[in-house]
Amino acid sequence: MVFRRQINWLPVLLLTAFLLFLGSRVMAGDHSITLNIEPKPVKAMKDLTFILKVTPCDKLPDKLLLDLSMPGMQMGKNQVTLFKKNACLYEGKGIIVRCMSKRTLWQVKILSDELKNPAFTINVRD
Repeated sequence: MVFRRQINWLPVLLLTAFLLFLGSRVMAGDHSITLNIEPKPVKAMKDLTFILKVTPCDKLPDKLLLDLSMPGMQMGKNQVTLFKKNACLYEGKGIIVRCMSKRTLWQVKILSDELKNPAFTINVRD
């Protein structure tokens, strides 16, 4: 029985490791968007670098804004400005605050009419 539980968790662990090291990807219309946050693991109250890759990247602004929030909980305004590093790559620095309730699930939304405001869900360690 214990062995069966370990096998059932194996795909979940592999998927989590894959997402941690390669970033998360969403499709927004014709755009493929990949979010990577460094350093890993992503921890609260640490300086973080947010890296966004958008393809195709024509007709996008020089800056994008990320909104960091916690689903179902009011955490106050926390936004990160991403600056265009090259044609398809954006980068910015920010901090994810610690939740007093010890919840770890966060939402990262790209505030962009061109990209239709896609969102990523991430897990943040305390």
